[in-house]
Amino acid sequence: MYDYHVHSMFSGDCKYTMEEMVLAAIDKNIKSLSFTDHIDYDYGSGNYSSEINFVFNTEDYMKEFKKIKNNYKNQIEILSGVELGMQPHLVDKIHELLPLDIFDFILMSVHTVKRQDLHEGEFFENKSAIKSYEEYYEDLYTCLDKFDNFDIVGHLNLIDRYSKYLNESVKFEDYKEIISEVLKKIISKGKGIEINTSGIRYGMESFLPNLDILKLYKSLGGEIITFGSDSHKPEDIGFAYNDVIKLLKELDFKYLTIFKNRKKQFINI
Repeated sequence: MYDYHVHSMFSGDCKYTMEEMVLAAIDKNIKSLSFTDHIDYDYGSGNYSSEINFVFNTEDYMKEFKKIKNNYKNQIEILSGVELGMQPHLVDKIHELLPLDIFDFILMSVHTVKRQDLHEGEFFENKSAIKSYEEYYEDLYTCLDKFDNFDIVGHLNLIDRYSKYLNESVKFEDYKEIISEVLKKIISKGKGIEINTSGIRYGMESFLPNLDILKLYKSLGGEIITFGSDSHKPEDIGFAYNDVIKLLKELDFKYLTIFKNRKKQFINI
């Protein structure tokens, strides 16, 4: 089992230490784990962003990471990582402020669009549902076009999780064209996507991305996929791993992807 999306107390929305998360992973027979703690600059103006710090000190992080990695090196492989909350205007700032070369694995995610928060619904105000989707995927495409220093796009269709803020439902066909362009860009850059199982825990009845997007990714030639529980609690590490492997097989994917020192490796499934 390989889990490449795990948080610790270095993320502002997680209260558990690296050691607590690692011990849970060992208990669940996880072979390899990557910490992907949040760094989100310019998160938005809502209460959520004012209460939670989404930027960690990389020196403190690496000090703790190296200690935990050494203490448990005979029981589990632990990799350093970061979940970059990306927006188009942040590309230069991230290059200036973050020593990205210190990490084994970089997950790029979109949590905020047009400098507006998805979590509290600010982004969805005063716009149609389809306009919200278009702006979300346009921003993601722009980030992909401008930024190269990442490995995997996290929870590609995160906007689906916040459907409660939409004023009407949106069908896959309504945004298939733009998400096709997003997936083509990911594939052309030699990057990949994750299957993030948190969607099930949040009551979405599907992984992130959903089945339609996974099928489209496969049809376009995509093959790089990591598993990510997006766990913020020890009990969620490795959540639904076997279900993901079963789904990948059903869709005729041949591999799960893992990373070491920013280099991808394919694991037969």
